[in-house]
Amino acid sequence: MIVIPVYNMILLPEITFYFKKDLFESLHTQKAEPGEDVLFVMQKEEKERQELTADDFYPVGVSGVVENPDEEGNICIRVKERVTISDVEVTEGVVTATAVIRAEAEDLTPEEEKERFGKLKDDLLGFAQNYQWGIWARGYILRWKNAVEVVCALANYLNLSPEEKYAMVETDSRSERIELIEKAIYEFIELSEIGEEAESAQKASHEKIYREEALKKQIDFLQNKLDEMHPENVSDVRKFEHKIMESGMNETAKKEAEKMLNRMKQEGSDSHEYGMLYDYLDFVTSLSWKKEPAFDVDLAEAEQILDEEHYGLKKVKRRIIEQMAVMALNKKQAGSILLFVGAPGTGKTSIGQSIAKALHREYIRVSLGGVRDEAEIRGHRRTYIGAMPGRIMEGMKRSGVSNPVMVLDEVDKLSRDYSGDPASALLEVLDPEQNNSFTDHYMNVPYDLSDVLFVCTANSTDTIPEPLLNRMEVIQFPGYTELEKFEIAKRHLLPKAMKNMGIRARQLKVPDAALHALINGYTMESGVRGLKKRLDTLCRYAAVKLVKGEQKSITVTAKKLPEFLDRRPIHHEHILEAKKPGVVTGLAWTSAGGEILFIETMQTKGSGKVQITGQLGDVMKESAEIAVSLVKSLYPKETADWEKYDLHIHVPEGAVPKDGPSAGITLTTALASLVTGKAVSPEYAMTGEVSLRGCVMPIGGLPEKLMAAQRAGITKVLIPYENMDDLSDVADEVKEKLEIIPVKKVTDVLKLVLK
Repeated sequence: MIVIPVYNMILLPEITFYFKKDLFESLHTQKAEPGEDVLFVMQKEEKERQELTADDFYPVGVSGVVENPDEEGNICIRVKERVTISDVEVTEGVVTATAVIRAEAEDLTPEEEKERFGKLKDDLLGFAQNYQWGIWARGYILRWKNAVEVVCALANYLNLSPEEKYAMVETDSRSERIELIEKAIYEFIELSEIGEEAESAQKASHEKIYREEALKKQIDFLQNKLDEMHPENVSDVRKFEHKIMESGMNETAKKEAEKMLNRMKQEGSDSHEYGMLYDYLDFVTSLSWKKEPAFDVDLAEAEQILDEEHYGLKKVKRRIIEQMAVMALNKKQAGSILLFVGAPGTGKTSIGQSIAKALHREYIRVSLGGVRDEAEIRGHRRTYIGAMPGRIMEGMKRSGVSNPVMVLDEVDKLSRDYSGDPASALLEVLDPEQNNSFTDHYMNVPYDLSDVLFVCTANSTDTIPEPLLNRMEVIQFPGYTELEKFEIAKRHLLPKAMKNMGIRARQLKVPDAALHALINGYTMESGVRGLKKRLDTLCRYAAVKLVKGEQKSITVTAKKLPEFLDRRPIHHEHILEAKKPGVVTGLAWTSAGGEILFIETMQTKGSGKVQITGQLGDVMKESAEIAVSLVKSLYPKETADWEKYDLHIHVPEGAVPKDGPSAGITLTTALASLVTGKAVSPEYAMTGEVSLRGCVMPIGGLPEKLMAAQRAGITKVLIPYENMDDLSDVADEVKEKLEIIPVKKVTDVLKLVLK
């Protein structure tokens, strides 16, 4: 038989249905002849025939037979039985199916059905006589033979959804079908004449239900129309009702929001809690609760963006690209939480913006420096006046999406005291296994943070608690070499500074020699923040000259830098001009980068007292004590009469605090040089911790220390043997200018430098 898919129609047994010829031909591809059987299958949603699949149909349909067309050529279909549909297949828009006749539940006698139909018919006749079209409609109503014909004829006028129409076809109970028909007809009548009173008490008891439904639908319809016409007059309650409905929030959040909305209705706008309820609903409905579609990651584009916006940092970029590749394969957020650790100005925060740009995501930065209250992370409970959400959820609101790139800046600056431990509050946020149901105290409902790409930054890992550090993968940001600083200044910092000051390229020229002089003489840092400030100062000075008309084009030479910058060059420690027993060059790491330092020792007549100066920390003082003991054990003859002398150990620049164990080998060598009278060549510098066993132990900050040695003119550097693996982090241009000598024992060092 011909299979015809239909949508939003009521087709029931015992009726004759007329299709307009063009509509009928649009529903199927075969020509229907009188006497041919037809099967109607009900669609769940309105779709084009070519888009239909087997899952788009309800399991109950109707069968019929084609009869002779009427005078106007309309196709006449006599509906026979309800059928159960199975084995549906759709091939190029043609539907085939298996149909089995579905039995009716005869739970209504013909007399009862006739009586109820008669009452329904009388009510329709009474309803029609109140209207001008009643005389025309009366003829149709009198020709109807049963309730099924009534509902099918009025189907287009009834306020029924497609699901409600299908329910009449699906039910096997004749009694239930009649009840559904009566409900639809009486609701139609009440919707049409809301102002009329019920004619009888018995009818009123039934009509109350229909009237209420009709009123609600009418009020909603009219209110929506008014809201569309005057959006500025929409009440807060109506506004939040729409927002909650459209937000896509999870069931727990929806229940909480509806609970707060009901309180807002009951309290009224004059209540003292109204403002708190408004703020809460405004916040939760402003969040993005819907999952963002997965975006295909273009690794080539990502690499290009990272290279364009950040010079150098090869290892860092490679690790970021690896993370993006994992996300591309999983089609979702995956991989470790990244922690960028490095000196100020090395690009930790700004590279987060580049990651967001490469992933086509929103970028949000949350500063955690100085936060000492865990409520700043988790939010305040709404029982407090002035309660606010935490910084994490506030950032999510600002982003407007559920999958931003969120940079948590300065996680090492989180405070920890009696008032709270915000670092512990971050544990759930940064755990991929837990943050899919993060609960902010202010919201009091779970929110999914699993799609957020968290990137953390810190200057050091020393102050980060171990449980928090465990959840992150540390990526070191090494300091920039002179060459890298030069390229960054030339490609990024100088053009940006000139653009900000409104200076054109032809108005200001800074030769390469001047940039090198600026980097070496006026900056002392691992990053480029200080370099940026110097270039801004230079451009501002040039802007004054250009505006005054003193010069039309300015060229900045190395000699003119003091004039433009209004400051003297920074003094860096340089290689010693002459060697002297008891003085050795060491290497130090600071938050601003690497620097060389000199360990100076002297013996004077006294009582064997050891004096240590230079504002040294406890660890460095202990290193000095170890060095004294080592030298006594290695040179017993030379140190036999030390009780007759006082020993003075000094590290210059006494105003600068110094600490750490890495000067141990330098202290030992300086004392050995002093007692043997053999001077150490100034071309040597060294770093390494020493033990009482005479071993040279590994240290940190090797790339920065080697850069400082190369800048100071050192040619040979002694490093712990176990730090050889760290040389891969050192720039090639630094390694090319240094002879790097790994050592395992203190004796190896002394044999090499004391000649």
